[in-house]
Amino acid sequence: MRVVFVHGACVRDGSWWWHRTAELLREREVPSVAPALPSCGEAGVPGGVGGPGLSDDVAAVRQVLQAGDEPTIVVAHSYGGIVTAEAAAGIGSVRHLLLVSSYLPEVGQSLSDFGGNSPAPFLDVDPEAATFGVRPELLVDTFLHDCDPEVQAQAAHHLARQSVQVTGQPVGAAAWRQLPSTYLVCSQDRGTPPGLQREFARRADSVVELDAGHHPFLSQPAAVRDLLLGL
Repeated sequence: MRVVFVHGACVRDGSWWWHRTAELLREREVPSVAPALPSCGEAGVPGGVGGPGLSDDVAAVRQVLQAGDEPTIVVAHSYGGIVTAEAAAGIGSVRHLLLVSSYLPEVGQSLSDFGGNSPAPFLDVDPEAATFGVRPELLVDTFLHDCDPEVQAQAAHHLARQSVQVTGQPVGAAAWRQLPSTYLVCSQDRGTPPGLQREFARRADSVVELDAGHHPFLSQPAAVRDLLLGL
């Protein structure tokens, strides 16, 4: 078995966000990888006007999924659920989807279909540059309040300005309709309210709740490891 972790919006260095759970999985001889998402500037081209979009993220994740034939669990975090919906479709090695505080879009839906009429208060949108990002001063209180000080101090170095176009680009497939799926509701999440998560989770096959914030793979890596091993 291997695990492929697809990170959320406005961050880079997915392997850093995933590293605490990855280390525990490695102890159990379970390898994992965190693909780079081009729309977050991780392919060497900055996000923004004319920059990479959702299709580029889908292609990057799909390339990783097609690179091996061992049974794979895809962990999709937040915006990663939008990417995974299309990227994991039709890949025979993918056996399960774990959606963490995430989205399960139908074909034709986009990230904007799950939001309100205005950007969340913790986001900074630059219409001229066509990018958006997390306001650094709100990062810890919104997303990392249950993490230890070391993680909180390092996280700001792994933020990214992302192409705003990804919020309106629709997915062309819904892998969660084809594959077994588990939704992990993070009941302390201040970024994606638990009530909304529970609504999103209705599309999944099974639901698990954890008393954690937006990044349980950092704050409670052993719990996430155990969930994955159980799948």
